[in-house]
Amino acid sequence: MKLNVVELFAGVGGFRLGLEGIDGKSSTSGYSRKLNTPVPFQIVYSNQFEPSTKRQHANEVYEERFGKNGHFGKSIEDLSANRIETHLKENNIEGFVDVLVGGFPCQDYSVATTLRNSKGLKGDKGILWFQIERLLSEFEVKPKFLILENVDRLLKSPAKQRGRDFAVMLKHLEALGYIVEWKVINSAEWGFPQRRKRVFILAYHMDSVSKEYLGLLDIAFPSTLDTEAHTFELEGDEATISRSFGVDKKISDFKIDGYMVDGTVFTQKCKYAEKRGKVLGDIIERDLKKIPSEFILSAEDNSIFETLKGGGTKIRTTSTGHTYKYSEGSMSYPDSLDKPSRTIITGEGGKTPSRFKHVIQHAKVRRRLMPLELERLNGFPDGWTEGDSLTDTKRAFFMGNALVVGIVEMIGAVVSNWWKENSKH
Repeated sequence: MKLNVVELFAGVGGFRLGLEGIDGKSSTSGYSRKLNTPVPFQIVYSNQFEPSTKRQHANEVYEERFGKNGHFGKSIEDLSANRIETHLKENNIEGFVDVLVGGFPCQDYSVATTLRNSKGLKGDKGILWFQIERLLSEFEVKPKFLILENVDRLLKSPAKQRGRDFAVMLKHLEALGYIVEWKVINSAEWGFPQRRKRVFILAYHMDSVSKEYLGLLDIAFPSTLDTEAHTFELEGDEATISRSFGVDKKISDFKIDGYMVDGTVFTQKCKYAEKRGKVLGDIIERDLKKIPSEFILSAEDNSIFETLKGGGTKIRTTSTGHTYKYSEGSMSYPDSLDKPSRTIITGEGGKTPSRFKHVIQHAKVRRRLMPLELERLNGFPDGWTEGDSLTDTKRAFFMGNALVVGIVEMIGAVVSNWWKENSKH
C-alpha cells in the first residue's frame, strides 16, 4: 500500500525529499536512517516551471536528481488532471492521486516586500493558487490529502483587506469538499538549524478521509493555546469574500493556528515548547582550506557589511517625490554560531555586501556561507544543487526559495501513520 503523490511547484525537490527521502532514508537523520512512515509515499507526477526565466535552472536540477519520467517541465497552466491520470494508467500505477503537495509561489507575500506593496492573489505569482484550485476541480476522484506551504504573510494579506487571500483559498477548498488545518511553523523551534517561519496547510477530503477535524498538525507540532479560540463563518461566495473580507481591519482574523470545517473557522494563537536542536555552528564547513577565496571577505567588504548591519535612519523618496524617514534596527554581526541561523532569502548569493546576507567568523577570517552550507540549513543533501554551469548565486537562490525538508518529513509521518491506522483500503 502506497500513497500516490503529485508535487506542484517542485523547485529542486524539497517536498519530495521530505516524503520519499533518498532511498527511503530521511533528511532528519542526515539520510542515514529510514523514514518513519508506515505507509510510503511515492511521487507519481511533478511539475516545475519558472515563468520569468528563459533557462529553467531549478527544473534542470529536479530532472537531474529524479529523472524526466512523470515530470512536466512546462507551465502549470498547460497541465491537466487528465494528463496526470493518463500517466498513471500508462505506467501501471494503481489507484488515484492520493496526495497533492506544493509550495506555491509566494513572491507576492514575500518578507522582502512590504504588505502595502503586496499584490496578493491578484499578482502574477499569487494567481497561481487558482491553478491548484483548477486542477483539484478537474480530478473526478479528489486527492485525499493536500499539503501546501507558503510564507506566513498569507494569513494577513493584503494590507487593505487583512486575511482576504487566505479566506478566498479556504472558501475554494470548502467548495471542493475539504476540511483544512493550518499552523505557522518556525523550523528552529523544532530542532532545525534555521529560523524559517512558514505556514503549512493540511487539507483532507470529506469523501475519502474524514468529515471531522483530525488535528494531524497538532500531533506533529503539539502546542499550548495562548488565547481562546476565535470562531467565525466564511459567509457568502468567493466573489463576496474577495470584495468584503477584512476591509479596514488592522489585524487579520486568522491566527497562527486554526482549522475550518463546513465554512466555520476556528483559530487561535499558540505557543510551542521550543526544542533545543542544531545551530548554525553545527552545519558549517570547519576546514578553512575547503573555503573558496571568493567567500572570504576583504577588509573593504567587511567594513561595508558592518555599516549595513548597523542599521540607522535613512531618507527615502517615493516615485511621486514624497520623502520619508526609514529606520532599520541593528543586526548581529557576524552571525552567531551558537543559535539557529536567520532565514535564508533568495538574495543570499553573490559577493556584493547586503544587510540580509549571512556572515560568520571562521577562525581568523569573516566569510559568507557557501551553497553547501545553505543546503544543510534546509536539510538537503550536500551538493544537491550542483549542476552544469549553475553559479553559486543561483544555488543560493534555490535555497532561498526552498523549504526545510524535515518539517515536511514530520507532517508526512503523521499523515502516513493516520492513514495506516484508519484506512479501510
